Amino acid sequence: MTERDFALDVVRTLQKAGFTALWAGGCVRDELLGLVPADYDVATDARPDQLRPLFRRRNEIGASFGVVQVIGPRGDGGEWLTVEVATFRSDGTYTDGRRPDSVTFSSPEEDAKRRDFTINGMFFDPVAGALRDYVGGRADLDAKVLRAIGNPAERFAEDKLRILRAVRIAARFDLAVDPETLAAGRRMAPEIRAVSAERIAEELRKLLTHRNRARGVRLIGEFGLVGPILPELQAGDGWDRGVRVVEQLGAPASFPLAFAALLHTLDRTTVEAVADRLRLSTAERTRTAWLVENRRALTDAPTMRPSRLKPILVHPGVGELLELHRADAVAAGAGLDHVAFCERYLRETPADELNPPPAVTGEDLIAHGLKPGREFKTLLDAVREAQLDGRVRSKAEGLELVRGLRSGPPPGPGTPPPG
Repeated sequence: MTERDFALDVVRTLQKAGFTALWAGGCVRDELLGLVPADYDVATDARPDQLRPLFRRRNEIGASFGVVQVIGPRGDGGEWLTVEVATFRSDGTYTDGRRPDSVTFSSPEEDAKRRDFTINGMFFDPVAGALRDYVGGRADLDAKVLRAIGNPAERFAEDKLRILRAVRIAARFDLAVDPETLAAGRRMAPEIRAVSAERIAEELRKLLTHRNRARGVRLIGEFGLVGPILPELQAGDGWDRGVRVVEQLGAPASFPLAFAALLHTLDRTTVEAVADRLRLSTAERTRTAWLVENRRALTDAPTMRPSRLKPILVHPGVGELLELHRADAVAAGAGLDHVAFCERYLRETPADELNPPPAVTGEDLIAHGLKPGREFKTLLDAVREAQLDGRVRSKAEGLELVRGLRSGPPPGPGTPPPG
């Protein structure tokens, strides 16, 4: 069974019990566009307590707001199918700029009016095959316009994140933004600072990993969100340069790669501070910062010593780094010889030559009478550098180099003999 099949069954179950039940929101929009929805939501006039006898497997994730998660069978991929069922409602005031302080159960029309954008405010009866559109969503979808429902300032005041969501949705579906919606978003952009870092980061992930990411970052600028979200890029031409590099990225691109392209004019310390402020995962923070730190590392690749080049080329993120180099070069109108060289080097160089096992290890040094300490790393690094440059090809040669380094340079001319 697919999630769509299960969502249809949920509607049928509710309608057979005498309730109104409709698909709601984004799944309706996606169905009208011929897309496969990421998930399905059902809106109904049934109250949470009336759902209990109809759906015994459920999570009452927001019963006070009229929201219950209904759990179905396992889907075709083996995962449990779930559908959120919400009672039609009107929202009270939004003191925290995210959730209503109270809700009043209401009608489909009133429920539609509380939603964010017209294209997300439609309902569909999958049993009757009938669209219910109280907010003009179908006309805006056909006209490729993103428009807030009702008063844009009121919709944005209810949840400040809607300003950034407007950017992401307009970019994703290649929509023009209604002038009143854009004006309200620009006017209220500073208020997005009240939104949690995690919610902002999640919107940025969705925006930057979509194939229309370039349109999205341009809209961030048009909405006046650069300063409130990424103040580090507000001064100088950092933002414009980042946008140009993002525009040259291929698709698909990971979030760390796209974010690194946007932040590439910053230093590693600043990038890490941005990642910490947005509470990115450790993996996202580490990869983004590494990409930015090495954004120029391969520019001279054809003339670099192997001991400098190989450690970069064997890094797990080298594919993304080469894509960043490529996008940066194209954005600047520079050549791509260094990228082509690295790609050829990776193809033609055997793995055991790119990243051979260390010729000398710490255990080898201990076995030859050295005590662990500060000198260890210096000696091991020197042997590894010589190995990658082809000057050391065996353990014996590596140990010979260690002996030479420990004995020091020969006396220079005029140096008196010891003693």
